[in-house]
Amino acid sequence: MNIWGKLIGGLTGFLSGGPVGAAIGAVLGHVADQKGAGALGMGSPLPGGMTPIDMAAYLGQRETVFAIGVVVLSAKLAKSDGPVKRVEIDAFKQLFRVPPEGLRDVAALYDQARADARGFEPYAAKLGEVFADNKGMLEDVLAALFFIAKADGPVTVGELAMLREVYRAFALSPAAWDRAVRGQPGFGQSAAARPLPDEPDPYETLGIARSASDEEVRLAWRQLMRENHPDALAARGVPEEFVKSATDKVARINAAWDRVKRERGLG
Repeated sequence: MNIWGKLIGGLTGFLSGGPVGAAIGAVLGHVADQKGAGALGMGSPLPGGMTPIDMAAYLGQRETVFAIGVVVLSAKLAKSDGPVKRVEIDAFKQLFRVPPEGLRDVAALYDQARADARGFEPYAAKLGEVFADNKGMLEDVLAALFFIAKADGPVTVGELAMLREVYRAFALSPAAWDRAVRGQPGFGQSAAARPLPDEPDPYETLGIARSASDEEVRLAWRQLMRENHPDALAARGVPEEFVKSATDKVARINAAWDRVKRERGLG
């Protein structure tokens, strides 16, 4: 299932709902189509002050949470260093491939979000909460945001401040931050498409120090495999774009583990 399908066709009637408020229409429209109008809970008002991503989470639409979150964070990041540039929009399109029939509605959401760099925190927090069981995917989102930040030149002070807040909201490890800063290939960037000048340090790939014990190395590898294995991601309802990208990521993790095993003579 494509993650953008749930945003298509329900935005135009909700453009007066405040910044990115249009997305509420898509969420409600999708649930009504799938389960009937009664599923919207019209007889029981939802808590006040909910953002569109809160609404999606309330209705249990994980893929919609992802779609709204990445659009809003990408747009507000592009705005955080001044006027949004075409190269930043192109970087978003390169990473998050929206089908032609969804471009207009996703563009409407993006345009509302980029009007002001402020207000990104609830979206980062909700993404971190809903996908707390998938740190690998959250790390890929952070890496994608770094890619967008670098599209128009070095990361600025404003962009870095926002990226740090997103990192904290995602509750990622210091190693995940380091990988995102280095631009290690991740979501939307295969190793072939973005080669590194040297083979990456296997310990950095595994997120551990060279002084780690054999058992610590093994545990780190197992943890990364649990977080990133394509079959496990699909079972948890992760958007298909990330399931596809996980194959390359798992290959890098296993290659790093194999190098460490050879160096240490592990079986």
